[in-house]
Amino acid sequence: MSGRELFLQAAQIVSVLIFAPLLQGIILQFEERVQRAQGPGIFQPYRDLRKLFSKEIVVPESSSWIFWLAPVIAFTCMLTVPMLIPVLTDFPLPYSDMADILGGGLILTLGSFMITLAGLDSGSAYGGIGSSRAVMLSILAEPTLILVFVGITLLAKAMIPFVVNHLLVENPAVYWSPAHLFLIAAFFVLLLVETDRMPIHSSTHIEVYMIDEARILEYSGPLLGLLKWASMMKQFILYTIFCNVLFLPWGLSAKGETVGILGSLGALLVKFIVVAIAVVFVETAQSRLRFYRYQEPLAASFLLAVLSIISTQLG
Repeated sequence: MSGRELFLQAAQIVSVLIFAPLLQGIILQFEERVQRAQGPGIFQPYRDLRKLFSKEIVVPESSSWIFWLAPVIAFTCMLTVPMLIPVLTDFPLPYSDMADILGGGLILTLGSFMITLAGLDSGSAYGGIGSSRAVMLSILAEPTLILVFVGITLLAKAMIPFVVNHLLVENPAVYWSPAHLFLIAAFFVLLLVETDRMPIHSSTHIEVYMIDEARILEYSGPLLGLLKWASMMKQFILYTIFCNVLFLPWGLSAKGETVGILGSLGALLVKFIVVAIAVVFVETAQSRLRFYRYQEPLAASFLLAVLSIISTQLG
């Protein structure tokens, strides 16, 4: 374990930490442009976080220690996953072997689980509604995510993200195979659900069908800032997995040199813009669905993952 490798490991974590709000700002700006509005600018999430961390904390009287602990655990989970996935380099770094892609998914789920507990712990009616709806989505989303990981394992004969990346870069036939294309489509639907971009979600505080915003409605000040930041980092991580492992596995640094790292950051930005355009198009082009229809896209994603596994076995 060299100092250079540790520096690259830290660079991956810092990249997610710093640029996650920028990705959120780009997506929100795209949404405003599609709706023919000007929008607040791509750096507005940074200003929002600074404002939240400068305010005082107000805690509900009915809350327990879970209310305090959930934001810290959620934020810590999002700092852990970047050590396991290819963010800037296409080779494993010192702590990349702590867990495979399934372990990274479990860590992300742990953060979401703690936020769900916090929504229930506050005793708020909105928190309870948001947590219950989030669990209902997870009932279909989590099994589908596991099936996607199983499909990746059968395709690459490994669950290490770096191995999958190398396989797709070096074998165009595998990249364009039906099994891999089904996995891309299945994970894209999951990306919409996990980043609150399905037409059943609401990101405002005035609509009764909001989900993730309802879970954290009782939070304020730095605790709310941690939760917002963790949510942006989760979005950044899911985009990174989707782009660097499945959809666009090219453009990562092979040697870890300064020029290569900067090039990887630039390539990652281009990939994110491409995916963000597709996400915003799906979110804005489709009419908002009633909540009870949430199972339709998730069932389609589940079916795509099953088809990928079947295609792998037949091939």
